[in-house]
Amino acid sequence: MASAASISAASRSVSSTRPWNPNFTHSDRERWICLYPAYINSKKTSKEGRRIPKEKAVDNPTFIEIRDVCAAAGMTIAPETKVYPRELDHRDNKALGRLRIQLKQEDGSAVQEEFKTRNDIFLYVAKTIPKLKTRQQSQSSSQSSSQLPGGKGPKKKGKKGR
Repeated sequence: MASAASISAASRSVSSTRPWNPNFTHSDRERWICLYPAYINSKKTSKEGRRIPKEKAVDNPTFIEIRDVCAAAGMTIAPETKVYPRELDHRDNKALGRLRIQLKQEDGSAVQEEFKTRNDIFLYVAKTIPKLKTRQQSQSSSQSSSQLPGGKGPKKKGKKGR
């Protein structure tokens, strides 16, 4: 789980953003794309903020998972302690976190050839999160607990239930 302290500690290493200026280049942090967990959450509707098809989305991705996937792919990232505006509960730690990702270099060319658009990044992250060890361990533990014997069978009806 992503705690507010771990997210704020991660975002303290990067300076805050400046007010918008049309003279910013693609390498300036203010021009990087934003990725909120809601963008790739299969539990959200498109009106609630999901940006990719539901079949390709992930169940409740966390900010930490998204950060780990992007860092492992070699993307230049900047974590921020922001909450998606469409989130209903802004105080919920699960909703906390935004990731800024550098998409283009200063000359306008893609930083990485496989990620030319923001949608390419969204789909890559959604495809990679289920492969994380933390996701695989939680799925295997839930499957093994459902296979355990439940003990007694269904309860029999009493005298009044005849």
